[in-house]
Amino acid sequence: MASQSGFTLVEVMIALMIFGLIAAAGVAILTFSVRAQTATGKRFDDLSALNRTAALIAGDLGQAIDRPARDEGGTMLPAFTGTADGQLRFVRTGWANVDAAPRASAQKVAYALADGTLQRIAYPMIDGAAPLPAVALLDHVAGIAARYRYKGAWSDRWDGTQGAPLPQAAEIVVRRTDGSAYRLMLLVGSGYAPPLPGTPGPTPTATPNAS
Repeated sequence: MASQSGFTLVEVMIALMIFGLIAAAGVAILTFSVRAQTATGKRFDDLSALNRTAALIAGDLGQAIDRPARDEGGTMLPAFTGTADGQLRFVRTGWANVDAAPRASAQKVAYALADGTLQRIAYPMIDGAAPLPAVALLDHVAGIAARYRYKGAWSDRWDGTQGAPLPQAAEIVVRRTDGSAYRLMLLVGSGYAPPLPGTPGPTPTATPNAS
């Protein structure tokens, strides 16, 4: 009889074992790659949200104006109020009006922290109107610390009794639930200074400085 060549059972089992090890290693590498890509995507999304939030706060604060406003009950409130925990309320100019709606170019806005989410609250009218639905800007926020500067002095609150309606600058520190923190140094009303009689006020700009 002619001799026949082939694989023994032991050789087949060894080959299958090697193939199984290679397949398991490939699955592990693929799983790690998917997890890394997901984590990277979440990180980029979070950084984008942080940058958008910083730009929005800088734009609002940079265009803050000396305009006291009434609340829903008709009580007159200062032009700018701020607390040590980052609760802000003020009136800003430069409100975009792409539809040419019959409204003012100024808008009352507020910032507040609710359930670990930093929110921006806008009002349809400056005086007496109820707020519009809050817009979530940044989640996973453990806390916010803020202080306000005027003529070289810092205060952890602002209510208009510090000698001017607006501070010149604000420092806002956002602490995240992962232990990281971000510090924003922002001009208020473009570095507010009371205008001299007969002269225009400062030109609204915003210069964020985040770290």
